[in-house]
Amino acid sequence: MTSSSSMVSYANERPHHLVGGNSSGGGGGGGSTGDADEASDPARGGFFAADYKKHEDLKSMLDSNKDGLKLEAMKRIIGMIAKGKDASDLFAAVVKNVVSKNIEIKKLVYVYLVRYAEEQQDLALLSISTFQKALKDPNQFIRASALRVLSSIRVTIIIPIMMLALKDSVTDMSPYVRKTAAHAIPKMYSLDPEQRDQLIEVIEKLLSDKTTLVAGSVVMAFEEVCPERIDLVHKNFRKLCNLLIDVEEWGQISIINMLTRYARTQFLDPNKADYIQEENEKSFYGSEDDEKKEDEGEEEGEKKIQYVMDADHRLLLRSAKPLLQSRNSAVVMAVAQLYHHIAPKSEVGIVAKALVRLLRGHREVQSIVLSNIATLSAKRRGMFEPYLKSFFVRSNDPTHIRLLKLEILTNIAGETSISTILREFQTYVTSSDRDFVASTIQAIGRCASNISEVTDSCMNGLMGLMSNRDEAVVAESVVVIRKLLQMNPTEHKEIIRHMAKLADAITIPMARASILWLIGEYSEHVPKIAPDVLRKMAKNFINEEDIVKLQVLNLGAKLYLTNSKQTKLLFQYVLNLAKYDQNYDIRDRSRFLRHLIFPGEKGGALSKHAKKIFLASKPAPVLESVFKDRDQYQLGSLSHVINSKANGYIELPNFPDVAPDPTVRNVEEVITWSKSKDKGKKARKPKSFYSSSSEDDDDEDETSSDEGSSSESDSESGSESGSQSDSGSEASSAESEASNSSMDTDRESSESESEVSESDSSSSDSDSDSSVEKQPVKKSSPTKRKTAKKEATPSKKSTPKKKEPEMQLLDFGDDVGNTAGPAGAAPPAAAINSVLIPTIATDLQGLSLNDNNSSGLSTTGAMCVPSKTYELLNRMNSQGLTASYMFKRRSSIFSTTMVAVEITFTNNSDAPIQCIKIGEKKLQAGMTLHEFKEITNLESGDSTTVSTGIDFCDTIQPANFEICTESRKYSVSVKCPVGELIQPAIMNERDFQTQQGKLAGMNENSEKVDIPDSLNNQKAIMQRVGEVANVQVVPPSDPTITTYRFAGKTISTGTPVLVTVKADGNKSKITVNCEKMIIGNMLPKDIKKSIQKL
Repeated sequence: MTSSSSMVSYANERPHHLVGGNSSGGGGGGGSTGDADEASDPARGGFFAADYKKHEDLKSMLDSNKDGLKLEAMKRIIGMIAKGKDASDLFAAVVKNVVSKNIEIKKLVYVYLVRYAEEQQDLALLSISTFQKALKDPNQFIRASALRVLSSIRVTIIIPIMMLALKDSVTDMSPYVRKTAAHAIPKMYSLDPEQRDQLIEVIEKLLSDKTTLVAGSVVMAFEEVCPERIDLVHKNFRKLCNLLIDVEEWGQISIINMLTRYARTQFLDPNKADYIQEENEKSFYGSEDDEKKEDEGEEEGEKKIQYVMDADHRLLLRSAKPLLQSRNSAVVMAVAQLYHHIAPKSEVGIVAKALVRLLRGHREVQSIVLSNIATLSAKRRGMFEPYLKSFFVRSNDPTHIRLLKLEILTNIAGETSISTILREFQTYVTSSDRDFVASTIQAIGRCASNISEVTDSCMNGLMGLMSNRDEAVVAESVVVIRKLLQMNPTEHKEIIRHMAKLADAITIPMARASILWLIGEYSEHVPKIAPDVLRKMAKNFINEEDIVKLQVLNLGAKLYLTNSKQTKLLFQYVLNLAKYDQNYDIRDRSRFLRHLIFPGEKGGALSKHAKKIFLASKPAPVLESVFKDRDQYQLGSLSHVINSKANGYIELPNFPDVAPDPTVRNVEEVITWSKSKDKGKKARKPKSFYSSSSEDDDDEDETSSDEGSSSESDSESGSESGSQSDSGSEASSAESEASNSSMDTDRESSESESEVSESDSSSSDSDSDSSVEKQPVKKSSPTKRKTAKKEATPSKKSTPKKKEPEMQLLDFGDDVGNTAGPAGAAPPAAAINSVLIPTIATDLQGLSLNDNNSSGLSTTGAMCVPSKTYELLNRMNSQGLTASYMFKRRSSIFSTTMVAVEITFTNNSDAPIQCIKIGEKKLQAGMTLHEFKEITNLESGDSTTVSTGIDFCDTIQPANFEICTESRKYSVSVKCPVGELIQPAIMNERDFQTQQGKLAGMNENSEKVDIPDSLNNQKAIMQRVGEVANVQVVPPSDPTITTYRFAGKTISTGTPVLVTVKADGNKSKITVNCEKMIIGNMLPKDIKKSIQKL
């Protein structure tokens, strides 16, 4: 029996092929089969096994004299721990081997002790002398392991021993041991918080460590023990910024989070000032006018504080920027939150591309990144608009990922992207995921409320969903429509009537309650239907859900106040039913309504105001993002993800109103013998006139903030100007480098090249580009470098044209821009073509960047040209100069995407007007305006006409600009009617119907119209449609059919516009199909007005 039990316990812990062996515990080979069967029985293992000799074989292996057996036993034990099995009963056998001379065994013993030292404290204390001895071991890994085990023994008695060991380890020569010492600090602090002061001293020493291995760990300890002691960070701020790129990934996260909070306490808010500039660009010699303004407006100058970004603030942003390319998603997220919380608004956009890249990762990463993007997009909508398609839902996305993407799409929806987003939503509604469909319908409602131009289109789409077979889709549509109707109920009477008819068919309680609320709130729009709905609800009152019963009571009260004759008895019947309902809320509501509306003999004071109480106008609900308020938590934190303050969360401090003293971050430079020797060598070499004082320093963190920023600006301006003195100094320095040793030459050349690359990176704000440029320089020989430097430096007589043959193909984008002359003239075509490879140049010649014929529709002449003119400038406001404009409905000679506009100027004054031209343009984003030729002189009583072109980008936004004369400026505005944004297109009836089928759903808008008999013919309808819209009639296959079709496309983007007029007397209908929601929504209304006018 003894043998069997020992075999069972051993079989549970090691592979089956070892069961029945002769290692320990007895048992011959003949009993192996039976023992294996017993081991597979779950009732014989675990809690039910008599395993008082458990792990006996491992204990015997640990007690043997052979290191091979001990090592094998330790490997098995560590494997058991890794699988989650308990190996604590082996502690006594393992701890004896802590004195083993075999390093591999000792490492594994320490790993075991770190795991179980806290549970077996008494036995661990017996080995403290061994651990202390191991702290002096020559092997750095043994020293570190001993310190790790010592800090894992959570007994307050040995704290003095632990503190001594910790202080000795801080000065250890090995960075790995110092890193382990940093990890031990939080353990000691949690064991005895009274040691905080001594631990802070240790942290202060470790913060001054210059190795990347220690930096991340000590910052973690700093965050755990004393996060409020920012005075410890001052001297190490620049060093941490410079080391950031080389620290381990998890250390980078800790440093970035700590420096984010540090920056919020030490730097001014870059977004609070009126304008931002990197350095003070005020000229050295101020003009007299500036001095007068300063003297006159000193008080105003005090109010408007000029913001200058601190050099250390810029250093932090520049140091963190390369980490956006990190492979670790947490590092990228940390940099994103750094830019979000402390960077200027104009620079935050660079994190968008990096965050979108993270969406290719695992679902868990996607979820966290999307929740942070949702918060960013709620505050900065335009930041993620270029990456719209990255947030489209995929078929394999889980529900929570879909909902987050839906939230982001809704946040970034704008006038330009709404048509694409609504088309995407139209597909989502057909999904089998009910939660996703419900959220999609809510998102459509949010888009409709935020963008007024598509409200009607969204309402039509939601009404179409009410005929869906899925009841959940219908119910959610009803709820969203109810919220939209509250915004403008008078224009949607038909929808209210239609929803009243659906009250019987819909069974979902929330949807029924929404319909009843709508009927009660807007009963004046459906006076005949509302009492009948109340009758049906009263009939089935006892079977309704509680939320529906409450709305039935409210409906009865509102109808009684507006139509008491028809609804009094019905309302009293409902009150009697509710009086005995099981739900106390419904009973209380019925008693309240009875006494309020049917007061007794004494009369209630509130009954006089019943109408004001029930029929008061209610504000429309505001549909907002659920991520709007999450910005109160630090981006990327656990509190932000769960939208609640997590344990241990440290709130982000506010920016100071007055900038603290920046000199606290200055570090006194300690000059060593080797460093001074190097400086002596450099002093003998000739320097350029515009030399930076920071060139002589090996570390950027040892320069002061004021001197560093000024010297850096000087070096940048000198390197970019390409002046003769700078080029001469570079040539002389190159000649002197040839006479020195190769080591000095490499160092000097790399410094000069890095100086150039720094100026390039500061101008383009791209650190990665500068690092790429440095690499080939370091590999080249000194002679080649000297030759290249001489060739790259232009002489006094050289011109920019001589540099063209030496340009590299990869840099043609920057160098072509530099080929312009001093006056800034555009480079000639030959200069551009000479840079490109001939095959690439020929390929690029066939490309067209302004191709608006993507739809494949051919244009034709206008069906009719209206003579309507619009006033541009009134004579009363412009000293006799009047201006009017009209749309000529022909292709613009300036661009195929521009609307042709003719402007007529008339001089109604007594004196001639001179120099009439276009001044400052105040156009919307994307719009362009071609200036007409200046009118030099316009005599009194004369008129003149000029042509211009405006690209409205298929929007109805006006083009605002100034008309200037010799003495005055006038602000004017050109508004383009919707129909003038279109140009006629040739299309047959079959193609028309095919395109119309593709543009159904939300891309279709209709208007009912009553066409009088006098206009019910093709010629009249063509004339009325042509007056409003620049379209062409589609030849009908059957002339007898009274359905007239017109085709066109938008001028700017070439989007098809299809107009259908179905003439049937008072049942006539106008339908417009177009992807552009604004055009599709407004054009049928304009055609309706044109047809109905006398």
